[in-house]
Amino acid sequence: MPPALVPARRLLALLGLLAAMSTTWAPTAQAQVRRCTSADGGTIYTDRKCAEIDAVERVPRQQPGTPMAPYRGGCPRRIQDLIFEVTSAIDAHDANRLGAVYHWPGLSSRTGYAVMGRLDAIVQRPLVDITALRAAVPVVVAAQPSTDVPVPDPDYYPQLAARRPPVALRIDQTLGDSGASSRTTFGIRRHLDCWWITL
Repeated sequence: MPPALVPARRLLALLGLLAAMSTTWAPTAQAQVRRCTSADGGTIYTDRKCAEIDAVERVPRQQPGTPMAPYRGGCPRRIQDLIFEVTSAIDAHDANRLGAVYHWPGLSSRTGYAVMGRLDAIVQRPLVDITALRAAVPVVVAAQPSTDVPVPDPDYYPQLAARRPPVALRIDQTLGDSGASSRTTFGIRRHLDCWWITL
């Protein structure tokens, strides 16, 4: 081997070592994932701006005469956010979006597939209404006042108890052209500072 080739090989080996070291030293880049809506109503997840792929940011369902609230993204931290996500998933016939707000921890793969099948059936039906259900307030029957206890003034009204948080979401839908109704009740639970649905 000619002596002139030895330094060239050492130089190539040194360059290869430096290239390998630079990949381990380079800081990791974190991309922001955006959820966009395409022109045909499909959902696209991308790290690019929605406008660059001819899509728009996901828009909430707007009732006539009400101002449109901006979509904030992230997990639903309020019941209203959870209802918005469930509504949007059903309106878009998107089982994956509905599955994104489902509480999956502790489910086996087999149960998970069964739940996903039920969620897919739910998003295929037209939505009529979503109602937040609250636990029943216990009724306390007052005892008959004795003659020894003074009767309160009839103008006195005690403070109402604080409203209890919802415990379930009732989904009212129609079954195709038949006009028959369908009702599904999702349990809801708080986990990791977010609200999730369960079946």
